[in-house]
Amino acid sequence: MPTPNPAAMDFLLTRRSRPARTLTAPVPTRDQLAPILTAAARVPDHGKLEPWRFAVLERAALLRLATAAEMLGRRLDLDPDRIAKGTAQFADAHLIVAVVKRPLPTDRIPEIEQTLSAGAVCLTLLQAALASGWGACWLTGWHVADPGFCRDHLGLAPGEWVAGLIHIGTETSVPPDRPRPDIAAITTWVPT
Repeated sequence: MPTPNPAAMDFLLTRRSRPARTLTAPVPTRDQLAPILTAAARVPDHGKLEPWRFAVLERAALLRLATAAEMLGRRLDLDPDRIAKGTAQFADAHLIVAVVKRPLPTDRIPEIEQTLSAGAVCLTLLQAALASGWGACWLTGWHVADPGFCRDHLGLAPGEWVAGLIHIGTETSVPPDRPRPDIAAITTWVPT
């Protein structure tokens, strides 16, 4: 018989991301962030490739990125509201961990499995931050979809891309839960 972990199951059943705009300082210290990153790195990783890495963006870097995002948005002639939202994602943040998918060519592990592993890192990082008592959410955005922005402002190497920007901070309000999927409607039992 399996040994249940009711506390872990309750956490997973009630887990709720916190909107980035509701997160503020204080944020985890480097020592407090270390076990969160360690937990995030314990994801399925076929071939032990570690096809991802972390870029921790602290306040000064975030303010620099906000300016760069605004300039990029104007250069791309984006809608002003879209530029403002993308800029605020950095300007209003106090700590973001960028999960960077890095290419690791191998004949043994398909690229899709490496990509899924990077997504698992994002989710586990989010959950580890929440389990540690911080507010957190997982975002991306038009700015981190731009290879030039990522190269010039995040230091990404050729072929690397941002799988997620995990905002972590102190929550200022608890959002209401949102509607969740109807499990019966999205589950198919395959007969033997």
